[in-house]
Amino acid sequence: MAQRYFIELAYKGGAYSGFQIQQNAPTIQGEVERALKVFFKADFSLTGSSRTDAGVNALQNYFHFDVEKPLSNLDQAPYHLNAILPTDIVIKGIYQVEQSAHCRFDALSRSYEYRIYSFKNPFLEELAFYFPYRLDVEVMQQAALLVKGLKQFEAFSKKHAQVNNFECTIYESEWRKTIDGLSYFVTGNRFLRGMVRGLVATMLRVGTGKISVDEFEYLLNAQKQASADFSAPGHGLYLSRITFPSAGIFTVL
Repeated sequence: MAQRYFIELAYKGGAYSGFQIQQNAPTIQGEVERALKVFFKADFSLTGSSRTDAGVNALQNYFHFDVEKPLSNLDQAPYHLNAILPTDIVIKGIYQVEQSAHCRFDALSRSYEYRIYSFKNPFLEELAFYFPYRLDVEVMQQAALLVKGLKQFEAFSKKHAQVNNFECTIYESEWRKTIDGLSYFVTGNRFLRGMVRGLVATMLRVGTGKISVDEFEYLLNAQKQASADFSAPGHGLYLSRITFPSAGIFTVL
């Protein structure tokens, strides 16, 4: 009987064309599959928990895969895999789980953070969005509160999204001041392609007075696909946490 494993990883996405494997382009999945093949001397087919676009980072993400025979020395495997992987990808753990566990469909929620800094800082250049403009954080917070709950996010989904519906439930949506500027925190049961960046860029328009909170709410309810502003760059976005049904991830065997 096949054995199922989860891989927990983190990465900087700047050098990659996204999470999911592509032809003739570097991806997170491609690098991890290559490292697994080198170390375990076998081919692996990975299923991802959450796809991230080109340039997007992750503090936590998961793959799962199946093998016919149990893997040995799981405690040591991350060390050896990390020696093979590029420095901008790190394996945090490999866990044997129940065969029915699915890292995408069993996830209860996903959390994202979008980081913005307001003063020139060369150490943040590729890790956050430089936005040196005056912002009204209070009205941005009002807009963020409108995002919470069960809603249709068609306006905040890029075109050609391969989904059956645009319905998402958002549990957390707020802006927080940081040492360097602002961060937007959002947690939901699912997210559409480009959705978080669309929310961020459009709320920045609210914060700079280009549109009102009422106009943001109208856009939120308009259900006109890809009508939001998607100009927030990928390098400011972080997939920060994926929550599963139990503490840790399921019942680790």
